[in-house]
Amino acid sequence: MRRLAAAAALLFGLTTPLVAQQQAPPPGSFLYGAWVGGIFPPPVTLSARECLSAPMVIFTRDSVLRALMTSPAYEQRTIDSVHATATGLEIRFYPSDNPGLLGFGCRNPDVLPVQRRGDDEIAFPGCTGLPFPLIRCATR
Repeated sequence: MRRLAAAAALLFGLTTPLVAQQQAPPPGSFLYGAWVGGIFPPPVTLSARECLSAPMVIFTRDSVLRALMTSPAYEQRTIDSVHATATGLEIRFYPSDNPGLLGFGCRNPDVLPVQRRGDDEIAFPGCTGLPFPLIRCATR
């Protein structure tokens, strides 16, 4: 009986780190969803419906979409990697085949620095295309 309990404890000890490791979210997962602001200061009052009807930036697991004032279509960049920084993240994009992409106005067009200012507020420091903070669109 003791051997069975010891074997079970050993087995549990071996599987626990694997379970915990599988549950860790990707470094940029707090960004997933729709964000408004960026070109202008984010609005103080905005319903979820209003926000979700015209977000400025949308983050998914593998791409970032940015609204353009001159086009009904979103500009899309595919994410190569995401690295944590002291103040947020650095998103690296695959190089674009389209030289006409507007981008975010950052020093390097293939790198987007994201500063996390709270659970529902971010900024892109040093990026002239979206100089103001963005706030997350509520889902309800």
